[in-house]
Amino acid sequence: MQSKINYPIIIETIGLLLMIEGMFMFLSLPFSIYYQQPDLSRILLFTPGYDFWPLVVSGAATFISGGTLFLIYRNAPKAMSKREGYIIVSLSWIIISFFGALPFFLGGMSGYSDAFFETMSGFTTTGATILQDIESVSEGLLFWRSLTHWIGGMGIIVLSLAILPILGIGGMSLFVAEVPGPTPDKLHPRITATAKRLWGIYVLLTLIETVFLMFGGMNLFDGLSHAFATMATGGFSTRNASIAAFSPYIQYVIIVFMVLAGTNFTLHYLALHGKLKEVFRNEEYKYYLIVLGLSSIIIGLVLFFNTDLPFEKAIRDSLFQVVSIVTTTGFITSDYLMWPGFLWMLIFLLMFTGGSAGSTGGGIKIMRQLLIFKNSFLELKRIIHPNAIIPVRFNGRAVPSNVIYNVMAFFVIYLIIFGISTLLMSLMGLDFETSIGSVAACLGNIGPGIGNVGPVDNYAAIPLAGKWFLSFLMVLGRLELFTVLIILSPAFWRQ
Repeated sequence: MQSKINYPIIIETIGLLLMIEGMFMFLSLPFSIYYQQPDLSRILLFTPGYDFWPLVVSGAATFISGGTLFLIYRNAPKAMSKREGYIIVSLSWIIISFFGALPFFLGGMSGYSDAFFETMSGFTTTGATILQDIESVSEGLLFWRSLTHWIGGMGIIVLSLAILPILGIGGMSLFVAEVPGPTPDKLHPRITATAKRLWGIYVLLTLIETVFLMFGGMNLFDGLSHAFATMATGGFSTRNASIAAFSPYIQYVIIVFMVLAGTNFTLHYLALHGKLKEVFRNEEYKYYLIVLGLSSIIIGLVLFFNTDLPFEKAIRDSLFQVVSIVTTTGFITSDYLMWPGFLWMLIFLLMFTGGSAGSTGGGIKIMRQLLIFKNSFLELKRIIHPNAIIPVRFNGRAVPSNVIYNVMAFFVIYLIIFGISTLLMSLMGLDFETSIGSVAACLGNIGPGIGNVGPVDNYAAIPLAGKWFLSFLMVLGRLELFTVLIILSPAFWRQ
């Protein structure tokens, strides 16, 4: 018999998250003011194309709405179980995207459905866009667009874990729901300390990348925007040509930080404390680097021998696109659909790889694939020796059977959802390549796909129903299926 759901604590927590979101919206105002040089008449007249008031109104509406919910339910019972945690995490991504779309909608960037799609793509770090001329959008709105990546990358839920205990609310249930990988790592026995360490590493790497990008010629606006998108493995750029608009130096810097963003943040913590041997002994990390290295070498050599690209350019384009796709960042320096068919098909297969568990990357995750491979090979030994107990080992330790079952279930459900979703998108009138490409890109939180949603195209032409469905796939993929599917099951709601 399950206990009753504590709805007041759900509402109070979501109210807190909205207050945090509202404060983040105001961070875009300095760029709006600096680049648009407002005078009093333009502010008072709510001048079209000027994003000062849309940001102010949206930030105020979000903060006040959240504050109202928080104050009304501030005396709610503080007990929070996993059930409340799953509900909060699933609903929060929808609600913060609903409010997060307001600056785009009020700023006249697009209709509300498009604004919601763009915002959900930002918070889930997918990077799929409906914008056809990014450079025509004001700097204030573009900065908020990039900021949605950065908030969603580490997770606004993880940020709130540092605050919830102050309010007397336990946060472990939220952490389990928000970080649902095979083995979510805690860097400290106290969940609040874990959240602070994760965000500390995240902020540090973001600042370091910003400095390197500015050293390469980017201004503060571009540097921060692209650092936000890189460390969140998001992919929103401030340029129509994405990273192809910048120098080779900028591209190499972003490659390095995409690799770091797709790495388990626990390993960053170990590296910062001088435990490099433990980092390079990690099986997932070694497999992650092997996938990136081998794929980049194969594609780079094929490009060099089959196109007129110089060797350095061929290797750079190959390395950039492989790292961008595997880490689910989605930045672009080359139209991979123009490469030989074997290569862009390989790129498509890499869309099902994903970054490391415990990283900001999306997708199936390297660790799950490694465990599936190991279990599949060991199954042959089990057939030969039916009475032997042969456990799967990861980093020298036996992996519990329930983790293996969870990984296998995830993989099967992922493929089923992928197949059904592709069929649904094709029923909306999309061709096969666009259907399969859009689903793979949104479910894996990658951004660019194949077909008419490829690297030089966008999602503007997707039917309205398709955009809402793909938005659902984005949050489903961001929360790694189970968190959302659990609350959709009737058993979850039985008392």
